[in-house]
Amino acid sequence: MSRMNQTIKKILIVIAILSTIKVGVCAQSSTDFMQYVLNPMSINPAFAGGQDALNLSLFYGKQWTDVKGSPKEMTFSADAPFMNKRLGLGIMLLNEQFGVSKQNEISTNYAYRILSPQSVLAFGLGASVKLRNSAYSDLIALDPGDEIYLQDSKTYALANFSFGVHYSVKDFFVGFSIPQLLNYNFDIEEGKYLYKNDFNKYKYLLNTGYKIKAGNSLAIVPSLLFQYSALNANDEFLYDLNAMFNYKEIIYLGGSYQNSRSFATLFQVKPNKQISIAYSFNFETGQLNRFTNGSHQIMLKYIFKYKVYAPNSLIF
Repeated sequence: MSRMNQTIKKILIVIAILSTIKVGVCAQSSTDFMQYVLNPMSINPAFAGGQDALNLSLFYGKQWTDVKGSPKEMTFSADAPFMNKRLGLGIMLLNEQFGVSKQNEISTNYAYRILSPQSVLAFGLGASVKLRNSAYSDLIALDPGDEIYLQDSKTYALANFSFGVHYSVKDFFVGFSIPQLLNYNFDIEEGKYLYKNDFNKYKYLLNTGYKIKAGNSLAIVPSLLFQYSALNANDEFLYDLNAMFNYKEIIYLGGSYQNSRSFATLFQVKPNKQISIAYSFNFETGQLNRFTNGSHQIMLKYIFKYKVYAPNSLIF
């Protein structure tokens, strides 16, 4: 009986750890399509200060509605240029919940920007700290006596770093980033996370796009987010094909297809040069679509500038 109880305990720990890891994975999930399109700093620290003014953004997302315990997240982002726009600084606060697992993260971003009359080349570094914990006591034990194993986990603090490069010229931009430079695994026996440097676990992101003008009122911006990782052969290459339609820089309508995983739509309205309000809806194209009514995300953004000038006209 004791051996069986230990086995049950380990199974519960593994399930909780997988849930915690899933929270981290969701940061690059389809529900964040709107966030990396409207706030590229979320995937590339080199974009800090890229709006050429103090920029405040608030995102709220709910993934896989109708699925109990599905991920939900809230993100606050702020960035601004300094030193005649040659330096960009940014900060992001993130709260995520998945099942009984929770994660809070604070990340800071630094960008050194090389300016020319029509282009910007930026190099960025980011540092973050994640606080993870799981409330196992919220679970329901199926067998009498197993409640003693449903004890809340400790809060784990996990540090990480990121690197990125971003280049924009007129109507074209391209960015490259490594969102996590440190890797870690949970050791069940020791009950803690262990850091292990493994280049095979790195994720490499390439983001590029181009603005096509269609008359005086309409513009189309096709873009691509490409991810490479050697960790899993099934997910070695992932891509998001995006398109954004812009009418007089007031109304934006966009969509994203994410290789055989999901499709997302985006609607954004800018009543003036400072305020942006956006809504995104995502639905799965695989088997998960049978169990969920899609994912939702909303955004509110305020930029402290009154004249629009930026070397990169693709900034939304």
